Amino acid sequence: MSLKNKKERNEELLEAYEPSEIPKKHPSLFEFKTLILGVVLAFLGAIVGLELITQIGITPNTSIIAAIITIAISRIPISFFLKFKNLSRQNLMQTIISGATFGGANAILVPMGIFWLMGEYELVPVMMIGAFIGLIIDATIIYKVFDTEVYPATGIWPAGIAAAECIIAGDTGGKRAKILGLGGLLGAGGRLLGIPMEIFGVCWIGNIWALIMLGFGLLTRGYAQDLVNIDINSIYLPHGVMIGAGCVALIQITHTIISKRKGSNASMLHTKTRKDLGKSVGIGYLAFIGTAALLALASGIYTEMSLPMLIAFVVFAAIAALISELIVGISAMHAGWFPSFATSLIFLIIGMLIGFDKTALAILVGFTASTGPAFADMAYDLKAGWILRGSGKYPAYEKQGRKQQYFAELLGFAIAFLLIIFLYESYFSAGNLPPVDYVLVSTIEAGTSPEVIMHLLTWAIPGAILQWIGGKSRQIGILFATGLLIFNPAAGWAALAAITIRIILVRIYGDKINSTLYVCAGGIIAGSAITSFGSATVKL
Repeated sequence: MSLKNKKERNEELLEAYEPSEIPKKHPSLFEFKTLILGVVLAFLGAIVGLELITQIGITPNTSIIAAIITIAISRIPISFFLKFKNLSRQNLMQTIISGATFGGANAILVPMGIFWLMGEYELVPVMMIGAFIGLIIDATIIYKVFDTEVYPATGIWPAGIAAAECIIAGDTGGKRAKILGLGGLLGAGGRLLGIPMEIFGVCWIGNIWALIMLGFGLLTRGYAQDLVNIDINSIYLPHGVMIGAGCVALIQITHTIISKRKGSNASMLHTKTRKDLGKSVGIGYLAFIGTAALLALASGIYTEMSLPMLIAFVVFAAIAALISELIVGISAMHAGWFPSFATSLIFLIIGMLIGFDKTALAILVGFTASTGPAFADMAYDLKAGWILRGSGKYPAYEKQGRKQQYFAELLGFAIAFLLIIFLYESYFSAGNLPPVDYVLVSTIEAGTSPEVIMHLLTWAIPGAILQWIGGKSRQIGILFATGLLIFNPAAGWAALAAITIRIILVRIYGDKINSTLYVCAGGIIAGSAITSFGSATVKL
């Protein structure tokens, strides 16, 4: 494979994984043993997620942890555990735990903490319910649009590849396992040295142009203050670039939905059509409108608004939720990083410029924050399942597997939701709130000025141009903006170093080296994720 984008097809694996046996029916989540272990892992994932998001401000990739746990218990010579040698059941377990971790911490607890910090305690349960509904809509949309032209199963989705490679290595061993293990050691060692190895691994498998722009964005954000004595955040450069790139990305997605290219065989490459994509996005938007209206009614903000302002709020909140998840999904697919907090902050600023009051702004940013994480997280799990089920070679089995994964994700959400009902008061009363909530609330309290509009419009222009030049396949505008919104210069250096090594190896060994890099990268991502999880847990 050349350095050009070739749809990031999974045929580049060291040797394409072929399931030893494809049964007529995919294992069900609701089998007694599967359900029991799934509930246990969901509680574990939810607790870990709540602890880490409040104490450290992160949520780790627990799907790889679940995969390793399930592989380990499947080796226990007791009949209850032997069933979990089945790779599809292992995939269901990692889907449940990651849904509980990300869904509970990022999508539900973060929005609730905003109202607690603002002293509007009576609205915390309202936001909890609204966020939970938004979370379900979020997961349903990605379930419906996964493997469309915009969100193809053949896309990168790095955490999904890492989880699948761990499970496959546990099943097959051999050369693949050795290369994966070597990658795991590199990932763990680099992480212990403070190097963000997830991005290093992603850069060995992703679109080079998109990832170069991500690296440049990270370095620009990291060193602008030192080099030119400008805080790019203070002039809203990252936010403006993301707005411009996001608008063009939305146009590109819309064009994909409505276009009818004669002679195009694009629909033949995916299990879902453009019509499916358009229908799912449209229904999802209507669901977001209904939820936003419900939040406006339940919170009582409608009593403080004129009818035109109320309509504007409901429509804008739904647009913000939808666009946020679409942008987060694009970033997650290409780079493995998704700027869910940053996109929420952008729509908060726009809402402030429109003139919504503080309570309405809190609902807006909380609702937007509830969408995106589940979209990206479930896509990772679906990607892992797609690889384990034969990379789309068995359409009927693939369809059954996705459905069971959807149920697994919802079960993870439900367990996390129940846990939060009983625990949130004790967390918040003790001052244990997600750090991001302090940033969002301080932004709401500070207000904004017309000067901000000029900054946003100014920087939206280069963002739009970049996204247009790169096209929908490279997404260089979105990825550059993602880098600008994240302060992590070390990740920028890691990205450019990994891409440089990749280019050199391809020049020396030719295209054949790509398959080895691909599997090794899965190990790097997994090793880094496991080490990050372990070190974060120790800090507690």
